[in-house]
Amino acid sequence: MKLEGRVALITGGGTGIGTAIAQRFVAEGAKVCITGRRREKLDEVVEALPAGSAVACPGSVTDPGDAERMVSAALDLPGRFDLLVNNAGVNSVGAVADLDPEGWRETLDINLTGAFLMMRASIPKMIESGGGSIVNIASVGGIRCIPEGAAYCVSKAGLIMLSQQVALDYGPKGIRSNAVCPGWVHTPMSDEEMDELASQIGTDRKGAFEKVVEEVPLRRVATPEEIAGACVYLACSDSSFTTGAALVIDGGSAVVDVGTMAFRADPGPG
Repeated sequence: MKLEGRVALITGGGTGIGTAIAQRFVAEGAKVCITGRRREKLDEVVEALPAGSAVACPGSVTDPGDAERMVSAALDLPGRFDLLVNNAGVNSVGAVADLDPEGWRETLDINLTGAFLMMRASIPKMIESGGGSIVNIASVGGIRCIPEGAAYCVSKAGLIMLSQQVALDYGPKGIRSNAVCPGWVHTPMSDEEMDELASQIGTDRKGAFEKVVEEVPLRRVATPEEIAGACVYLACSDSSFTTGAALVIDGGSAVVDVGTMAFRADPGPG
């Protein structure tokens, strides 16, 4: 098992990608502490995992005191605390002139400042134990613009740069820091977004998902488990010389020049 004897702190672990990461890390031998704002969701995840493999620590990543408390909970688990996955995040919609300043602040507070606070609390403990690996869940929206996604895209672009800054500053002390940039992933959050799109274009959720992957080379969305697999790679020794990377997992969407797709010889399925 690739993560035997290690302890991971995973934010946003109560649903979607965070839950899949917790499940996969435990399957690879790690003990995990999952965090989030909804205690009942965290408890459901912990109860479904093997006894003694996981604990829940509810709280907000935007609160420095909660961040310290979450790290303490991870340190109480048996093993070496050297893994942090910053997965907690929110989406927001709005172009710059339409965004409410409070919505802008909330998005950056959770998606970017929250990760900063978690790393700030975790890095000294990791250094004490000889090093560690940080995986930040960014987004393809951090390297490409999304319509009316000003706050979200800026927060994720900032998270990529923060990952690289940590890689530079703490690499000499044994800390690796990388970002994962998913495209569309089938999660409760994306289901809500698809339902909204479906109402706009006169279809159902399935039709909305089909619409958003029309120009994606693999013609589908990812599963949370596929993102979790990439996180295992970045957490384990297989990636021991990888730091400062932004790993794009988007079915190929970021390589598409959408303005030229009308010229393709084979339009593919549909």
